[in-house]
Amino acid sequence: MTTPLLLSSGVLDPVGSAARASVISAFLVFIGLCLLWVFTLASQDDRPENLYVADRSLSPVFNGFALAGEFITVVALFAISGAIALFGYDGFASAVDSVLALGALLLLAGRIRASGHYTLGGLFSLRASGRGPRTAAAVVTLVITIPLLIVQLRAAGISAALLLGMSSNAAQVLCTVLMGCLVACFAGVADLRGTSFVQVVKVPVTLVTLAVVALLALRKFSWSPGALLSAAVEQSTDPDAYLSRGLWAHTAGLGPVNTISDHIVVVLGTAMMPHLILRVAAARNGWCARRSTSIAVGLTSAFYLLLITVGFAAAAVVGSEVIGGVDANGQGAPILLASGVLDRASTARVVLITVMACLAFLAVLTAVTSVTFAAAVSLTRDVIVRNGRPLTDQGEIRALRSVVVALCVGGLALSVAVSQYPVEFLVTFSLSVAATCVFPALVYSFYWPGFNRRGLSWSVYGGLFLCTVLTFCSPVVSGTDYALWPEAAFDWYPFHTPGLFSVPVAFLLGWLGSRRPSRREEGDSRNPGHDRVEAERTGW
Repeated sequence: MTTPLLLSSGVLDPVGSAARASVISAFLVFIGLCLLWVFTLASQDDRPENLYVADRSLSPVFNGFALAGEFITVVALFAISGAIALFGYDGFASAVDSVLALGALLLLAGRIRASGHYTLGGLFSLRASGRGPRTAAAVVTLVITIPLLIVQLRAAGISAALLLGMSSNAAQVLCTVLMGCLVACFAGVADLRGTSFVQVVKVPVTLVTLAVVALLALRKFSWSPGALLSAAVEQSTDPDAYLSRGLWAHTAGLGPVNTISDHIVVVLGTAMMPHLILRVAAARNGWCARRSTSIAVGLTSAFYLLLITVGFAAAAVVGSEVIGGVDANGQGAPILLASGVLDRASTARVVLITVMACLAFLAVLTAVTSVTFAAAVSLTRDVIVRNGRPLTDQGEIRALRSVVVALCVGGLALSVAVSQYPVEFLVTFSLSVAATCVFPALVYSFYWPGFNRRGLSWSVYGGLFLCTVLTFCSPVVSGTDYALWPEAAFDWYPFHTPGLFSVPVAFLLGWLGSRRPSRREEGDSRNPGHDRVEAERTGW
C-alpha cells in the first residue's frame, strides 16, 4: 500500500526541553558505538565471495534472525504503526501483507540458493545468456534501490530533527545530510557477515522494546486487550469505520479492486527485493535457505503482532485526533505512545523515548546498508566485472566500495532535493517494480525451460515501462490532496498501485517473447559449444 510520509511532523516534541540534553547525549553515544562496532566487524578478507555472501557459511538460525532483521525498517516501525493508529483496519491489512511476503519468498528460497547465483543478473541469466539479462538486472536493481534510499535517508534526518525538537524543513534537511554521512560510513565498510551481526542484534532489541511499550499500554487498561481495542475505537476519528476498510484516504472510494492491487504489490514486491534475495542466497544450501526463511517468518510475525498492538495502543492512549493533529499520517504514533505510557516527570519515560529513537536510527542504518550493499554487489558483478576489463579481487572490492559510496551520495542528494515534496509513493513504486520485473522473470527462469532472452527482455522492460506509466498517471502523483502535484489532474489510472495489471502483463510479455527465439539464440542453439564458452567467460 502507499506508504505515508515518514515522520513528517511539524510540531511534535515528545521529549521536552528538560530531558532533551540527556536524550541527545545518549543518542549520540549510541551512534558512536554502532559505528565503532561496524568498523570492528568490517572484513579484512580480500576475497569478494566472502564479502558478498560470507562464503555461504551462515547457519540457518543466524541467517533466519538476520533475514527477520531485514523486515524491521523505519517504514514498518513508524508508517505501519501510524496507519493502524489512525486508520484501523487499513493499517492492519498492510502489516499482514508484509508477513505474507515472507511466505512468497519461502516458495522460491530453495530454488534461489540451488541456482548458485546471488544477484538478479545471475538469476536472469539462468535461461538467457549474454550481457542483455545482466544489464536488465542492473537497471531494475537501480530503479528499486534509489527510491528506497531516498525515503530511508529522509526518515533518518527527520528522526534526528525530532529528537532536537526542531520541526523546520531546514533543520530536517541538515539532519538528513548529517545522518546520511554517518550511514554512508557504515555502508562503506560493511559486508554481509558484519551487517548480519547487526541485523541479528536488532531483532531481540526491537521485540523487547515493542513488548515493553505494549505491556505498559495494556497496564493502563487493567491488562485487558479488549478494553484497549474498545478505547482505540472510541478514540478514533470515526468509531463506526475504524475497524472497516476504507478509512484511509489512499483506499477510500476505490473499491476492492484497488485493495487487491495493493496486496499484490506489497506481497510480491517485498519478497523480491534484491537484498532479501542476496540474504537467501547466502545460505549453506537449499534446505538451509528454506529453514532460514521459516525462522524469519516466525520472528517477523511476532514483530508485526507487537507492531499492531502498538498501533492500536497509540490510538487508545494518545487518541487518533491528537496523533493526526501532529501528522496527517500518524508517523509520530510510536514516540507519542512511548511518551504517554509513563509519567512525564519520570526517568523511565526519558529512557523509553531514547530507546525508541535509537531503535529508529538502527532500523535506518541497517536498512540503508542492506539495500545499498545488495545493489552495489549486483552492479559490480553484473556490470563492472562482466563488461569492463578484468579485475583482481582487490580491484573488485575497491569497485564495490566505490559503488556503495556513489549510491549513498546519490540517494542523499536526491533525498535533500525532494525534501519539500510528498514522495511517499516511491516506496510502493519500488515494490511495484520488484513485483512486476523480478517475480515473473524468476518464476519463468525456475520453472519454464522455454523461457529465453527475448522473453526476459520483453517481460522486464515492458513491465518496467508499464509500472512507470501507470504510477505517473495514478492518484499518488496528481489529482488528490496527498499527490505529488495535487493541483494537476492527469490521474486517468484509477488505482494507487499498478500491480493488478503490470504483473499479469509482465507474465504475458515473457510468454509472448519466448514463443520465438531471437536470432542470436538460434545461432547459439546451432553451436553446441556456446554454453560452455559463455559459462567460462562469465565465471558462473
